[in-house]
Amino acid sequence: MSEPFYIARASVEKVLGTHRRAALPLGVFIDFGVHGAVKAHYRLTDARDLPLPVDYIVAATGA
Repeated sequence: MSEPFYIARASVEKVLGTHRRAALPLGVFIDFGVHGAVKAHYRLTDARDLPLPVDYIVAATGA
């Protein structure tokens, strides 16, 4: 097996319930969780409206 050509240095921590916070190497923090139809489907009435992790993936792909 070849050596890895990239190692991600990000970490993710649970804040509360579905709220997560990712820390990137440059000192940037990103909060994510659930919103909209996903929140309604799972009946998460007390959860904060935050972007889903896939929202960031879609945004990065389009950038």
